[in-house]
Amino acid sequence: MDLTDTQQAILALIVERIERDGLPPSQTEIAHACGFKGVRAAQYHLEALEQAGAIQRIPGVARGIRIVEAGHARLPLPAANEDMLRLPVLGRVAAGLPIGADVTGDSYVLLDRVFFSPTPNYLLKVKGDSMRDEGIFDGDLIGVHRTRDARSGQIVVARVDDEITVKLLKLSADRIRLLPRNPDYAPIEVRPGQEFEIEGLYCGLVRPNR
Repeated sequence: MDLTDTQQAILALIVERIERDGLPPSQTEIAHACGFKGVRAAQYHLEALEQAGAIQRIPGVARGIRIVEAGHARLPLPAANEDMLRLPVLGRVAAGLPIGADVTGDSYVLLDRVFFSPTPNYLLKVKGDSMRDEGIFDGDLIGVHRTRDARSGQIVVARVDDEITVKLLKLSADRIRLLPRNPDYAPIEVRPGQEFEIEGLYCGLVRPNR
């Protein structure tokens, strides 16, 4: 199936964002980049890309898009039973106001590596809905790739004093902000004298059956 110019542009955007940020764009970001009035048009073109064999979409996974078209196989799909991850669930992370992390958990979950990019080191259970516009909801298990480094615009798990939260990182010359993706919540601005540390990068999620 031949791709339209719009679909080729969306595919190029997905490839660029995966290479730059380690995550594909959300449907909202695709709609904004293409000038669509809503996400339905983005959904339509993603469906066409999937039918054409250019991408695979993973149901129930936020930003669950994988490139599978020849020439763009930078994130190949794993063979069955070959790339399973055994990940510890270490505690909770706030998608709202920061909450204390319970890191004493000893439960493990066996998951397919295809759910995540980059590869996570552990899972955290989300509490709250401040990241709902990124498709991250209360009760989700998010994968965290452990690193101290992050770029502005990436979704991170961050520690502010003794509390942790998942937010969109925004850096400027004179301040650090952690932005929610829900207009009902205010940004968190790291004040002078506060301890601040990047704990890791958000790299995908799974949604337990409710």
